[in-house]
Amino acid sequence: MENWRRGRSAFWLIGLGPTFWLVFFFLIPLAIVWLYSFAELRGLVDMEVTGTLDNYARALDPLYLEVFGKSVVFAGLTTVVSLIVGFPVALAIVFAPPRWRPVLLLLVILPFWTNLLIRTYALIAVLRVRGFANFTLEWFWDQSNTLLSLLGLGSYQLLGERFEPLELLYNNTAVIIGLVYVHLPFMVLPLYAALEKLDRSLIEAALDLGASQWRAFLTVVVPLSMPGIVSGAILVFIPALGSFLTPDLLGGTDSQMIANVIERQFKSANDWPFGAALSFLLMYLTFAALALRALIGRGRGGF
Repeated sequence: MENWRRGRSAFWLIGLGPTFWLVFFFLIPLAIVWLYSFAELRGLVDMEVTGTLDNYARALDPLYLEVFGKSVVFAGLTTVVSLIVGFPVALAIVFAPPRWRPVLLLLVILPFWTNLLIRTYALIAVLRVRGFANFTLEWFWDQSNTLLSLLGLGSYQLLGERFEPLELLYNNTAVIIGLVYVHLPFMVLPLYAALEKLDRSLIEAALDLGASQWRAFLTVVVPLSMPGIVSGAILVFIPALGSFLTPDLLGGTDSQMIANVIERQFKSANDWPFGAALSFLLMYLTFAALALRALIGRGRGGF
């Protein structure tokens, strides 16, 4: 440390590159977009920064507030479902034999090696009317119908005259499934990091004292893994809130999220000031989520 303090020139030289990148490729573009949110359109492409708050006032229209609310609900549901699905997965990895843990972690990370667009189209192939999900359900329907015929109940058509495929695409459920599919690794990895540090003797002590496995899970495992739960929730909620590709490809006209509205303002509507105002409102919401996380962490002694 003393050597670093003496060599300040070397320290600043090393930090020059990241500082340059941060300022010119993040802070300055962000500041420009922030200024656009106070601008007015002057023709089709020209705009003038006048300091107006009309763009923010327009964002408070019930139409956009409803989209904001729907986006928060979608992101919240995605976080809850990811937690419910991801917790057993992380727990299974932690308690797996040591030689299998790297393989299981690789399977969790593996989707990141494939482009998001390709993964989304693969999910479409699974969920569409003539997709793998309906093919599987149809197979079970055929087998069940055959079994009923062998039992002499085929004439009653208890399962219906024919298999009706489920409409799994282009609705809100498809969007939630897609968001969970994309963001689940962001929940599993922080949970795994928290559960790996868990002192297993505490679980054994709870079981020895007469607690059931479910009670030991609720009173020992869940509280001690709370840092991973909170980190995973933040890592899932924020990207899910700003998702636009998944609702665009998997959702219907009523499944659009606020990021889809922002995209259209910058592209087809060419209303950059309003799009910038919506973007920063979304960013303020993200900051509020981070501040809430900090407050919860402070209330629990910090984690």
